[in-house]
Amino acid sequence: MDLSTTYLGKKLRTPLVPSASPLTGELDNLKKLEDAGASAVVLPSIFEEQVVEDINEMYDDLERGAESFAEAVNYFPKFENLPRGPEAYLEYIRKAKAALKIPVFASISGFTPGGWTEYARQVQAAGADGLELNLYAIPTDPKLPAQRIEDGYLETVRAVKSAVTIPLAIKLSPFFTNLAGFAQRLDEAGVSGLVLFNRFYQPDLSLEKMEVAAGIHLSTSASLRLPLRWIAILRGRLKISLGATSGIHTGADALKAVLAGADAAFLCSALLKDGIPRLKAIEGEMTRWLESKGHDSLPALRGVLSQARVKDPAIFERALYIKALTQWPGGAASAR
Repeated sequence: MDLSTTYLGKKLRTPLVPSASPLTGELDNLKKLEDAGASAVVLPSIFEEQVVEDINEMYDDLERGAESFAEAVNYFPKFENLPRGPEAYLEYIRKAKAALKIPVFASISGFTPGGWTEYARQVQAAGADGLELNLYAIPTDPKLPAQRIEDGYLETVRAVKSAVTIPLAIKLSPFFTNLAGFAQRLDEAGVSGLVLFNRFYQPDLSLEKMEVAAGIHLSTSASLRLPLRWIAILRGRLKISLGATSGIHTGADALKAVLAGADAAFLCSALLKDGIPRLKAIEGEMTRWLESKGHDSLPALRGVLSQARVKDPAIFERALYIKALTQWPGGAASAR
């Protein structure tokens, strides 16, 4: 059975790729994921704030004692003794590349242009096969125009793009006035792929402690609906790779993503919940469905249910909502 795909210019055995999570933060887990059939891995994200803090501490160390006599060279730090966060991440990339045969994608979570984007060059030098830039930001200023937000994102993307030659994927949120338009701008800026969508971890409120509470809520298969729609809409409109993330829990989920037009199906919650062996089971479910339908090639089915190829393209827009209402028990009248 041919389950192959091409993502960010890399030929992968299957579309199944473990995404950035605590699970991919351990070298032993990376080896187990490869053994379970992962076609590539995305390492956990390093955050813009970590890199900026590291840079600021380095400058503070370099300036300390700068007005002292010139012979006081011991005021300047030895670089190996600087904070190890960003450097440890680079070392982890090197170890992952040495241990695995599959592609290793690094991940940076950042959204403002600045000196930290130079770190992307170091990620490339460490051996990463590609870079996922996670544009994670929640604008709260009501006076900030949407255009300025998008322009700022693009400035950051261009800064990172100018620093590396490895493929660059952008992991987006769905919260754009015109997502298709912004996706087109990213395509024109030269990115190699889009990953849809970033799941913002929503805060909760503790009634017991009367405070804001943090928490992680794993996705379900129902979470796939949003990326599924937009991958289907964007397939054929862009030249770049498309990755589906959030809601890939079963072989059926992964197949839906591919039929909508995804080049890669990223897994996180399913592996955190059910363990690494779930990866092999999902691949088996995909193979059995293809065999049952008489198919021997998954690539031949990619995008067959995208908006550009279905009989009624409007089904991905308002028409589907109207149809859903009329199919509710009791009809549309009961939903009013």
